Amino acid sequence: MLTVLGFAMIATFLVLIMMKKMSPIAALVLIPALFCVAVGQGAQLGDYVIEGVGKLAPTAAMLMFAIVYFGVMIDVGLFDPIVRGILRFCKADPVRVVVGTAVLAAIVSLDGDGSTTFMITVSAMYPLYKRLGMSLVVMTGVAATANGVMNTLPWGGPTARAATALKLDAGDIFVPMIPALGMGLLFVFVLAYVLGRRERKRIGYLTLDEALVSETDAVLVTAGGGGGGAGGRVNLRKRPAGGAGDAPGADASGDAPGAAAPAPVAPAGAGDGEDEGFQGLDPNRATLRPGLYWFNAGLTVALLAAMILELMPIPVLFLLGAALALTVNYPTMAEQKARIAAHADNVLNVSGMVFAAAVFTGVLTGTGMVKHMADWLVGAIPEGMGPHMGLITGLLSIPLTYFMSNDGFYFGVVPVLAEAGAAHGVSPLEIARASLVGQALHMSSPLVPAVYVLVGMAKVEFGDHTKFTVKWAALTALVVLAAGLLFGII
Repeated sequence: MLTVLGFAMIATFLVLIMMKKMSPIAALVLIPALFCVAVGQGAQLGDYVIEGVGKLAPTAAMLMFAIVYFGVMIDVGLFDPIVRGILRFCKADPVRVVVGTAVLAAIVSLDGDGSTTFMITVSAMYPLYKRLGMSLVVMTGVAATANGVMNTLPWGGPTARAATALKLDAGDIFVPMIPALGMGLLFVFVLAYVLGRRERKRIGYLTLDEALVSETDAVLVTAGGGGGGAGGRVNLRKRPAGGAGDAPGADASGDAPGAAAPAPVAPAGAGDGEDEGFQGLDPNRATLRPGLYWFNAGLTVALLAAMILELMPIPVLFLLGAALALTVNYPTMAEQKARIAAHADNVLNVSGMVFAAAVFTGVLTGTGMVKHMADWLVGAIPEGMGPHMGLITGLLSIPLTYFMSNDGFYFGVVPVLAEAGAAHGVSPLEIARASLVGQALHMSSPLVPAVYVLVGMAKVEFGDHTKFTVKWAALTALVVLAAGLLFGII
């Protein structure tokens, strides 16, 4: 009974948010509350919620202060060189923009924190997507999938959990998986290229320059991407019929909701005061602190190093880092209040979503639904499939890491799978490596707080992101699994 109700609760949640019948925050709270009553445990709802909130409170605190910290770093210009480099590569070509999104997300993911990756990636790429009229769910989907593959780094979380649960060395799990994960990342780049080609076909091909002017039916573009505005050769190219120029937010491809309304293309730094998305690239913004660049760079490196070395809990590190960054860069009370207020929307949206997710996870765990679902899935494995437990673990990791937290999967399900595999001669190392396969999809799970940072900053509906991303992320996970089998890793 609990197994059926568990799957029904998850399905109800996903259907309602994808059909936009409820907002994610309302669905995360009301649906589990109703199902908790349905299973006859309504009297314990408060205990389940408090337990869930207690477990996610450190994550919420980390996200709140991480948003403030990296928001300040973006304000002061720490990431401007990265932004300029990516934009020079992109040259307003949709293909390069999407590939650049994947590359940037993969590089920033080296710090092991999804929230950081999404804040930097969206801050860099959002203005360009908006100005070109590109689909914003392409940006969120590519960023989330690239980060999901990179999330398997030993300090990213899943590998450490698998090592702890099975009492193995994280290096023994991760290092042999590098070729398979590399194939997964390569597939993400190929996927980005394909999606970029679709976006180019939908909105047309443009090149970036210092001064571009838009007319009603055509866009003036300067060839070369870097020459002086007046001296450049000007091309006139019409947008294709049925593209983004015909209906703001429309998507002629039928597969990428959330397309941004087209706007006059402008170069990096061409903030005009009307498009708030471009203010983050304005080289003359008042929040810049060029004289403190190396201090801010050093502080960020030290913060990331402390996270990797686990010198302190991550929420404490970001709390201290945010306080220090605000004090040094903006010494007056008025400046500090202005910077906090500037990022308050993101902080409130994300922290609110995390605490709402605590209701969902609290009920799912407290009522025993997660345990019954996991036991049912493991029990459904035919006896004859025992020697292939590596393959089965990889396949199960794709949906289970989407519907469950990493803690629930790695500490609750993986040990059971490892025991079943051991009975048929499958080593725990093989099970541990196979359990990493589903991470490409996991990063878009509604139970992952960082995904709300991504969709919140990108101004994308969570349901739109889910509909677009799930199929591509699941395909990426299958590529990792196929590569692992091909190379004899799994």
